[in-house]
Amino acid sequence: MAEKKDISQITNNESGVQGQYKTWFLDYASYVILERAVPAMEDGLKPVQRRILHSMKEMDDGRYNKVANIIGQSMQYHPHGDASIGDALVNLGQKDLLIDTQGNWGDVRTGDDAAAPRYIEARLSKFALDVAFNAKTTEWQLSYDGRKNEPVTLPMKFPLLLAQGADGIAVGLSTKILPHNFCELCEASIKYLRGKKFELYPDFQTGGMIDVSNYNDGKRGGKVRVRAVIEEIDKKTLAIRSVPYGVTTSALAESITKANDAGKIKIKKVTDVTASEVELQIDLAPGISSDITIDALYAFTDCEVSISPNACVIEGQKPRFVTVSELLRSSVDHTKGLLQKELEIKLQELEDKWHYTSLEKIFFEEKIYKELEKKYDTWDKVLEAIEKAFVPFVKQLKRGVTREDVLKLTEKPVRRIYKLDIDELNNQIRSIEADIKQVQYDLDHLTDFAVAYFENLLKKYGKGKERKTEIKLFDTIKIQQVAIANTKLYVNREEGFIGTSLKKDEYLFDCSDLDDIVVFTKRGMMKVVKVGDKAFIGKDIIHAAIFKKNDERTTYNMIYLDAASGTSYGKRFNVTGITRDKEYDLTKGADKSKVYYFSANANGEAEVVKVVLSPNCTARIKEFEFYFEELEIKGRSSIGNIVTKYPIKNVKFKEAGRSTLAGRKIWFDDQFGRLNTEEKGTYLGMFEDEKLLVIYNDGTYEITDLELTQRFDAASVLLIEKFNPEKIITAVYKDASKNQFTVKRFKIETSTLKTKYAFIKEGDGNELECVTTDEDPILAVQTGRGQQVRTAKFKLAKMVDVMGWKAIGAKLMDYSKSIEMQWETRPKEENNNQPELFAE
Repeated sequence: MAEKKDISQITNNESGVQGQYKTWFLDYASYVILERAVPAMEDGLKPVQRRILHSMKEMDDGRYNKVANIIGQSMQYHPHGDASIGDALVNLGQKDLLIDTQGNWGDVRTGDDAAAPRYIEARLSKFALDVAFNAKTTEWQLSYDGRKNEPVTLPMKFPLLLAQGADGIAVGLSTKILPHNFCELCEASIKYLRGKKFELYPDFQTGGMIDVSNYNDGKRGGKVRVRAVIEEIDKKTLAIRSVPYGVTTSALAESITKANDAGKIKIKKVTDVTASEVELQIDLAPGISSDITIDALYAFTDCEVSISPNACVIEGQKPRFVTVSELLRSSVDHTKGLLQKELEIKLQELEDKWHYTSLEKIFFEEKIYKELEKKYDTWDKVLEAIEKAFVPFVKQLKRGVTREDVLKLTEKPVRRIYKLDIDELNNQIRSIEADIKQVQYDLDHLTDFAVAYFENLLKKYGKGKERKTEIKLFDTIKIQQVAIANTKLYVNREEGFIGTSLKKDEYLFDCSDLDDIVVFTKRGMMKVVKVGDKAFIGKDIIHAAIFKKNDERTTYNMIYLDAASGTSYGKRFNVTGITRDKEYDLTKGADKSKVYYFSANANGEAEVVKVVLSPNCTARIKEFEFYFEELEIKGRSSIGNIVTKYPIKNVKFKEAGRSTLAGRKIWFDDQFGRLNTEEKGTYLGMFEDEKLLVIYNDGTYEITDLELTQRFDAASVLLIEKFNPEKIITAVYKDASKNQFTVKRFKIETSTLKTKYAFIKEGDGNELECVTTDEDPILAVQTGRGQQVRTAKFKLAKMVDVMGWKAIGAKLMDYSKSIEMQWETRPKEENNNQPELFAE
């Protein structure tokens, strides 16, 4: 019985502990969510931030205060340690919005910490004093120890949460609200008040670039991609000019070093030379393309990061997930309500002031003050006499006269009253009435008043707060194309193995550990596998190469024996899409089928082979030539055309063939500055071995190949087309030193690829206006504005001779900002005797 009693007691105790655990955990979770990690909807602040700002307001005298003192003051309201308050204060100061800082406050770009609290100082900014404080509209509550009052929320008249952003991890949920641009928030607030549509996108102190195509208004499930700005100093050196949001220069340099150590990129070194501006200098390894390295930096390092917003706020003592648009609308409505409340308070104060000033005027003008000189038994009778004296004048007032009004009047010193005193009181009353009228007007037109409020904020504080993060679409980087060949691949043909660990066997080629390898065997089987230590394909491997998905140019030529029928077939095929690690039979499927001849042709070449038949066969012709160009290129599962029904002794290569494929069609995507074959952007033409001519707005040109990994600055490209050395280039550029437009016509005389050559006069302010390769270009020039617009056309081929590419050129006309230029296509029916210059 004793044992049973003990067990029941243990059971009861366990159930009690479990119940307490459930209650305590829920209490703890609620506390963390409401009091620590998640900001409030009304003012956009977490409790610690609100208490810091309230403490700074109490200490505010216009001068800087030691941060250590601010922390101590805040501890009267915040029931946590000085470290957490200090970190929150530094975080607020680094956002450069609510707090003016002095001293070393660290750097969000480099990750440097702030100096110790005793060495740095802070005070509230003018902006904070304007938008965050008003004791008359603040709701108060007791502090944690009941000794002081603290604000429930600050009367914030600005969408602060969207301007600063927020990041917090609570129990069971988290919040991540990205910061937005100050000026754009003011403009969006104005648009909302006026009933117009608005859009908001993140903007970061660290600058960089952002792709907001999947931002989804800041909802859960959305995503933004943020990139550093990478510039090419020269073909051997890159410079990173900004860091993505949330990434420091030291972390970025470390990620680049790790990618280099892992063989994802090849660089000599990365040097952090950040000072007032971010700069990481990357020296490239010899023979490495700068364009491919830039793509690889975005693909394999923290030069590009993805951020998933998750806007969660506290509203009505509950967490709520919202969108950025909802946050702005709620904040603007809240601001409008606070402005209304302030106006109503101001109106009441003005009416009270008008009432008292009117009483004062009557008190002296009607000589009611003389009641004070009469002898009454008690002070109450004096007050009653004064009240009775005001009765005839009550109609002149907006409300009755109270005992408090009379007491206030009696406190004023009585002296001789002059007419000037009465006139001054009349002027005060008129001024107060004008103020009342204006306040009442603002209340009646509250939306216009709120619009003016945000316009004033934009005008007063918007300077220097322009957008720092460039919004643009990012291209998708195919990591297989930019990955550096960082491993060696080996093959054991006889046993049928392929991998990076077979170092005693035959070396094939260098590849990336991200590549797929396509392998063919003598049996006529094909398989695509990921690069690995060792993989079994099948015995008697005859060919292996890096697999390129959707490659329609690489063509495989094959002659194989169908063991079931004894017939040999020839086929040509592409391999575009496959399932990795799956075996594909390229023959008709018989077990003992085999391949007599196999070749891989990168550009669809079709060779000639010599087929030798078995000497014992009954065929009259024992040797003949087979032309692969007679076969149509089909899919991998095609059977092919019959080569012979007789047994084959061997097939030998005889003669290389030409490509049977048309040239590649190339497009230029001016959105991303990329060449492509996917029909994106401007069609450039059909290319075989031709080169590209690219002319930029800085007056330089370059001749380049068709490598699809190249990057062009699309905004600076004025002309891109197939290069023809016989074409004459006609260019018009601004010569700033002579304040004129200069024209020149020339042929390309250089041949070095991927080297920029300047063909306009060097000098500050010189820039290319327009350029063409038309044979007989006509330049339309429009001058003047409004009704004074004039248009002239110049036949430049008849005006300017062809000169060397280094020549300065000839004057076309004086420079003017109002001049607009564009090329016109020459009409087919044009008379050749027309003048060189004619006007419309």
